[in-house]
Amino acid sequence: MAHNESAVRTRRQFLTGVGVVGAAALAGCQSTGDGGSGDGLSGSIDIAGSSTVFPLATTMSEAFRGDDFGEPHSNVDFNMQSTGSGGGFANHFCPGSTDFNNASRPIREQERQQCADNDVEPVELTVATDALTVIINNDLDIDSITVEELATIWSADEQPELWSDVNSDWPDEPLELYGPSDASGTYDYFIESVLHSGDEERSHRQDYSGTEQDRTIIQGVEGSQYAMGYMGYAYYSTNKDRVKALAIDDGDGEPVEPSLETARTGEYQPLSRPLFTYPAKSSLAEEHVAEFARFWLENSTSEQLVAEEVGYVPLDEETQQEQLDVLETAIEEAQS
Repeated sequence: MAHNESAVRTRRQFLTGVGVVGAAALAGCQSTGDGGSGDGLSGSIDIAGSSTVFPLATTMSEAFRGDDFGEPHSNVDFNMQSTGSGGGFANHFCPGSTDFNNASRPIREQERQQCADNDVEPVELTVATDALTVIINNDLDIDSITVEELATIWSADEQPELWSDVNSDWPDEPLELYGPSDASGTYDYFIESVLHSGDEERSHRQDYSGTEQDRTIIQGVEGSQYAMGYMGYAYYSTNKDRVKALAIDDGDGEPVEPSLETARTGEYQPLSRPLFTYPAKSSLAEEHVAEFARFWLENSTSEQLVAEEVGYVPLDEETQQEQLDVLETAIEEAQS
């Protein structure tokens, strides 16, 4: 049964504002334990990691528990934390404390080693595509930016203080910067795609307001005329009236605005990126965990869930099948 427009809008407003405590509380409140509708699956699922993937994971967990997208699994509880990709791997998933780690960049070799040291085997699953979005205050009269200008702004080596230090046409006013913390996969991806995009490999400046809460980035940029920030597209897409997204010029003189369509076609470069979730193979031995992983991938092509409700690009059917094959092999190995 499809949601009506107001239901979709309400869900997306929730995703924009909910924090770690709110998500955990929601999961607890949804846990009925009263013999309500369901198919007999029960248990808890612990998920940490990327703030970018957090709203997608939250939407999928709600859909899994409800009855709009198949059999309801109302006796499965979710404990969800937005910790950043790296923070989730290091502090929760690789030590064996969570069943899934969401990530906005691939797992690193040292993280794989930490997982291996604790007998945790991550299974990499691609779940969507994001258009990493650079935002500024609505009152700042700038519409686009080159990758080189973006790299200069965020470079620890150059560390410009004024907008006009980067482009003489820009205001002679101090830069005020907001972005994800260094535990974030978005932070890592920004370094790789922007700061390492030219001949130099610049370091990310540290004199900015870093946070794992994307809504805090929105609030900071909205509240200061000369502010800039960056985050996943989903958070921008639900706050388009509060901040302005910059079109990105990848060097050809033709700036491209972030959108689901430009991310889908590959025009939005270099800031289109895959998003991941990593179930622990041992957790897939539990039927309720395996069923949720299947459900997520089976609905990863859903325009309604992935695009309309969250704001990411769904998988195409070929990629979905590839990911399902990876998952089914892992489930079979875990349960044999």
